[in-house]
Amino acid sequence: MKTEDLIAGLALEPGFPGPRQLERKLILWSGGGALMAALLTLLVLGPRPDMDQIAGVASFLGKAGYTLALAGAGLWLARRLGQPGARAKGPLLALSLLLVGGLIATVVELALIPAGERAGQLMGHSAMICPLAILGLGLLALCPAMIVARRLAPVRPAAAGAAIGLLAGGLSATAYGLHCAETAVSFLVIWYGLGVLATAALGAAIGARVLRW
Repeated sequence: MKTEDLIAGLALEPGFPGPRQLERKLILWSGGGALMAALLTLLVLGPRPDMDQIAGVASFLGKAGYTLALAGAGLWLARRLGQPGARAKGPLLALSLLLVGGLIATVVELALIPAGERAGQLMGHSAMICPLAILGLGLLALCPAMIVARRLAPVRPAAAGAAIGLLAGGLSATAYGLHCAETAVSFLVIWYGLGVLATAALGAAIGARVLRW
């Protein structure tokens, strides 16, 4: 019997939780970790100084829309990869559109400002801190999500782990946005993106071990 057939058979056992049930648990557990990350951000790093202004709130919501979309793509992809026989084309297409759209927005933004100001726009004031903060905060969502993900039935555990990491990274990036006052689209796409990518890579490394059948 092939490994894929064995996993698919186990996933059909009466005691095995269904995809919807696992998805709800993933949302609940990773969301709880994200709330902890948000609380830690506010208590340790402090809120962004303009959160009491309309511009600050609008900036946070704009960045949160992008990072939550990445988290949503990670959740969708994790569900598909954790279900034997399910196709991952939809979530991969959605993720690709998000990334390509972000890169296009970055190029357009940088093209519209003078060449001498592009480096400052791209680096902001916290480029070296941002990805590490997102990765660190991401552990608070990644660890509980991995516990739930052990009930999945992935044929490719590393890929499923990367999807869980993408979910956790998107959530932690949203939490970090409560502190980060950077407003450039290019900063969001590049540096937030690196933090989310690092969390996804960590998820892949963990998933290759703990999600293996």
